[in-house]
Amino acid sequence: MRRFSAEYLEHTRRGMWDDGRDALADLDLHGRRTVLDVGCGTGELTRVLDAETPAETTVIGVDADLDLLAVAREETALSYVAGDATRLPVPDDAVDLVVCQALLSNLPDPAAAIAEFARVSTDLVAAIEPDNADVTVTSTVDAEERLEREARTAYLSGVDTDVALGDRVRDAFAAAGLTDVQTGRYVHEKRTAPPYAEPSLSAAARKASGAGLADHRAELVAATSVDAYDDLRRRWREMGREVVDAIGAGEYERVERVPFDVTVGRVA
Repeated sequence: MRRFSAEYLEHTRRGMWDDGRDALADLDLHGRRTVLDVGCGTGELTRVLDAETPAETTVIGVDADLDLLAVAREETALSYVAGDATRLPVPDDAVDLVVCQALLSNLPDPAAAIAEFARVSTDLVAAIEPDNADVTVTSTVDAEERLEREARTAYLSGVDTDVALGDRVRDAFAAAGLTDVQTGRYVHEKRTAPPYAEPSLSAAARKASGAGLADHRAELVAATSVDAYDDLRRRWREMGREVVDAIGAGEYERVERVPFDVTVGRVA
């Protein structure tokens, strides 16, 4: 399983549920008794599920990364347990909803995880998965759009899991024996414009230092070469300095659109 830092998860999931909770409508959250959020990371979705379910509902987050769970526990007093998505520390039929966000696309064997979800749920299984192949970026810094496309193409080629799983989750659900499978596509839009909030300033600084690209060095090198990666990082840092300058002048705007699919299936 691929692992991520708390900072990376905070950056990629920031604001996703601020105005996108309609995407969770098919989960019937108001009728839940016990909900399991698998691969919960730092608990962003876990907290949303807790807020959207009745007060008496038990919401539990599960993750294999103890460092991420430590961050999640600092945020709220919700229940978090350590566990592997393919060997959940939960008895059969223990919950009535299992949810995961951006988990299956980062697993080498997503089918094994889906089978586990079906084992522990008495009713619904849901997966919220991005389609990283369809992400688009527009920016007032011309080089940013071009370099984002170049880096994304190489990343998709070099990564060893199916990060563009998207709406094909429904086929995996059906193969696992789940019924009444439904999929809805939504778009998470991340917009940067004046006045710039601190996260936007931090993101610009990471571009200028090359830190954001370095998060995916292994995948980019696997798809190209060390020399090609170093050249891309050099150009990326130049672009980052342009972004910082544009922010200083109050002229920088950027929109990133990340499509994600919410797939829900019923345990037979």
